Amino acid sequence: METKPTEIASSKMFEGYNKRYKHFSPSLGCSMTFHIYFPPSSPSHKFPVLYFLSGLTCTDENFIIKSGAQRAASAEGIALISLDTSPSAGFYLNATQEKWKNWRMYDYVVKELPKVLSENFPQLDTSKSSISGHSMGGHGALTIYLKNLDKYKSVSAFSPIVNPINCPWGQKAFTNYLGDDKAAWEEYDATCLISKFHDVSATILIEQGEDDKFLHDQLLAHKFEEACRSVNAPLLLRLQPGYDHSYFFISTFIDDHIRHHAQALKL
Repeated sequence: METKPTEIASSKMFEGYNKRYKHFSPSLGCSMTFHIYFPPSSPSHKFPVLYFLSGLTCTDENFIIKSGAQRAASAEGIALISLDTSPSAGFYLNATQEKWKNWRMYDYVVKELPKVLSENFPQLDTSKSSISGHSMGGHGALTIYLKNLDKYKSVSAFSPIVNPINCPWGQKAFTNYLGDDKAAWEEYDATCLISKFHDVSATILIEQGEDDKFLHDQLLAHKFEEACRSVNAPLLLRLQPGYDHSYFFISTFIDDHIRHHAQALKL
């Protein structure tokens, strides 16, 4: 199985390039695809990296095609890494139940993919990394950031699932992947984790549409806000009137998020 990434598509955009790659992932036991947006550069320049984790039913293409993030990334000189969501709704955790034991998206995002990038793309500076995501991917970005504050300079999220142990999406996924051990569930819940890992160096930025139909029963932004307040963790939760859960919402505010990460990555 070829673990070295193979380029399968390339498109020029804002003087840089969207490039799509395929490789075999030992962490997941299957082939995976990911996109890199390379900003325009000189040959010796190395780019800081912003990972974007997508939501349920998405692939590595949704963010690259729909968000319009490349305009700001080109201007700021940040490489975008958009990855697949695993064989399905992996929730960016390491499954412990036998049926799903190959679903180790946490290891793929935190360990495997950064190693693949650093070994195969010398133009990327993976020591300067930030992370973002949408919905299930927003959950992934927040939990991965909080558990790896030494690896990421900043975090942001669009419409994240911030308290999955208390919402139907999270309860279904965690029961399947982690069994009935509620302590294991809390290790992948941002609202629980912020009480332990609140010494963050950059403000946590969350964008949330007020007309998002999932806000009050699945996403539960107020729960994370309360948890951050209780430990004085810096959070900027921006509630946007009239906006829903879609990429129309993401594309409206993505430039602010790119600039948020650019500030942290260039310190």
